[in-house]
Amino acid sequence: MTKRSKPSAAETAILTVLWEKQPCPVKDIHAILSQTKDVGYTTTLKQVQRMHDKGLVKRQPGEGKSYVYSAVDSETETKSALFNRFVENTFGNSVSDLVMHALGNEKTSDAEIDAIKAFIAKLEE
Repeated sequence: MTKRSKPSAAETAILTVLWEKQPCPVKDIHAILSQTKDVGYTTTLKQVQRMHDKGLVKRQPGEGKSYVYSAVDSETETKSALFNRFVENTFGNSVSDLVMHALGNEKTSDAEIDAIKAFIAKLEE
């Protein structure tokens, strides 16, 4: 992911649609987003246009005067960059603090802790 592109939560929602279905016109992006969010078509259109200006999406001519959009960076690249930024900003770049915080969460089940232990054991091999 490029340094200039740091997607917001709304932009990440649009990127998620594009990673599943690209290239994609704005009307399809909006139809998918509106299933879970109360968002107007013009808001989606403006957001996608801004994302194009920021270099987060690329476009090519579609039917008529419309465009179809695709994500510039892959899902893996984007999620890794967002995760790294989150760990840096929230936990002072300490992965151990992040893990301790996550494991101290009351919602962590015994099955999840067992899966984490198995994962750590694999890393240590």
